[in-house]
Amino acid sequence: MNEEVRLTAWVRGRVQGVGFRWFTRANALEIGDLAGFALNLDDGRVQVVAEGPRENCHRLLDWLRSADTPGRVDGVTEIWGTPRGGYTGFAMR
Repeated sequence: MNEEVRLTAWVRGRVQGVGFRWFTRANALEIGDLAGFALNLDDGRVQVVAEGPRENCHRLLDWLRSADTPGRVDGVTEIWGTPRGGYTGFAMR
């Protein structure tokens, strides 16, 4: 069973000004069946919200924590919840 979930992740490190949001969007689209966004926060973190099948959200989270991201990821904090809907595709904000 692959239930629909909402992943909200905050990525800290050197993740702004390095194409992090663009690559996050590209990976979400490659994984497929994910809707949401990647957003630069004022404190230097990037917030990622993804809704879709749990397995696909886990794949995106694994990528966020991997050495394949642009810049430098020092850590990722995530919370899981119920999808709220309202997203069309995966956007950079």
